[in-house]
Amino acid sequence: MKIMLMRAVTTMFTSRTLRNLRRAIHTSKRKLTGGVPTVHYFHQPDDPYSHVAAQTLQPLLRRYRVKLVPWIVSPPDDAAAPERERLKIYALRDAARLAAEYNLEYPSGAKLPDAGLVSALSAVLAAALKSGKFIDIAPAAGKALWAEDRASLAALAAQHGEASPAEVASAIAEGDSQRKRLGHYLSGMFYFEGEWYWGVDRLNHLEERLAGLGLDREAKGTPMIAPYRDMVLRTPPAHRGARPVIEYWFSFRSPYSWISFPRMRRLAKHYDCELRLRYILPMVMRGLPVPGVKRMYITLDTKREAERAGIPYGTIVDPVGPGAERALAVLHQAVKLGRGEDFAELGLRAAFADGIELASDRGLTDVAKRAGLSADVVKTALADESWREVAEENRLALFDAGLWGAPSFRVDGKPAHWGQDRFWALEQDIIQSIEGRNS
Repeated sequence: MKIMLMRAVTTMFTSRTLRNLRRAIHTSKRKLTGGVPTVHYFHQPDDPYSHVAAQTLQPLLRRYRVKLVPWIVSPPDDAAAPERERLKIYALRDAARLAAEYNLEYPSGAKLPDAGLVSALSAVLAAALKSGKFIDIAPAAGKALWAEDRASLAALAAQHGEASPAEVASAIAEGDSQRKRLGHYLSGMFYFEGEWYWGVDRLNHLEERLAGLGLDREAKGTPMIAPYRDMVLRTPPAHRGARPVIEYWFSFRSPYSWISFPRMRRLAKHYDCELRLRYILPMVMRGLPVPGVKRMYITLDTKREAERAGIPYGTIVDPVGPGAERALAVLHQAVKLGRGEDFAELGLRAAFADGIELASDRGLTDVAKRAGLSADVVKTALADESWREVAEENRLALFDAGLWGAPSFRVDGKPAHWGQDRFWALEQDIIQSIEGRNS
């Protein structure tokens, strides 16, 4: 009964019908009250992704008939950012790569800013909020921070004013309160009538929604400010050496792992890469918390991204605990038998699209059978605990790569990427690796 209820609830919760109904209710309320379509933007002064996102605010206002309300906020708490120091370091290089992809600005070689510079920036941004000039000032102020350009930041303060420490604290407290009230925990976030959109990566969903409401000033077909990015499968360069090796960290409890797995296999096959599966235990089973508000956002965000990628998603039976462990045990044997990729993909699909319980003998055996594995193989796998050693080795390798979550990947030892929305970067790395071998 519990599993049947879980299937029904998750199918309904992630359905496009319910999403459209929620949107229609928000639109109706706005029109009935005579409100203006309003996008809220939450900016963390020392967050690289916020700096990149802030550069899209003016283009958004010019293009769409909306009101844009900015807020400044504090970093997420430890439960929402369990590996904070790794995240800070990773964000520096990932934001630079992201900015380059979208033709935005991010200083090369940026380092973690010192507390004094962050305080100075926060004072400028808090004053800009009060004067209504945040959207105009934030990009230049952020550039000064990440370039460690104290003179430019001081000039902005002299020209536009700076808030007192008490005023900064008040502005951040107000932003945090609003973010919590609306139901989120991150920065670099856009909110519009019931839905959240993370930074430049998810701006395409917001733009599509605004255009669907007739709020786009540009003609239909005009490219978005921040269009969706994915792999494009270019004509592969000819190999003249060993095949590139893609290391791919994933978890059976990660919905983003599911919607990345079929695409990863397609990408590896297209460029004739060796795909090395590096499975890990789910974060919560490794002692890293995943708060409820984070799980809710991830579930709904994965649905939008799955639709973009053409991958089924939404009938979910959470495999956390025994389900994930049993699936990893079978996967460990499947890899030895050359059926690892098939079982991993089918196991992920079972959990997040087909609503199959991996914790049950029937569910696990059914998935294994479809992957070409017999019931005897499943029985043998469940009696073998050696998968735990491999999962731990993979976890340590992931930490050595500077990351901690799934899905993550890299090719030929290059810097690793985190997230199913970085296939465009991995593809570029693969091509670069092949061409480097050929030179």
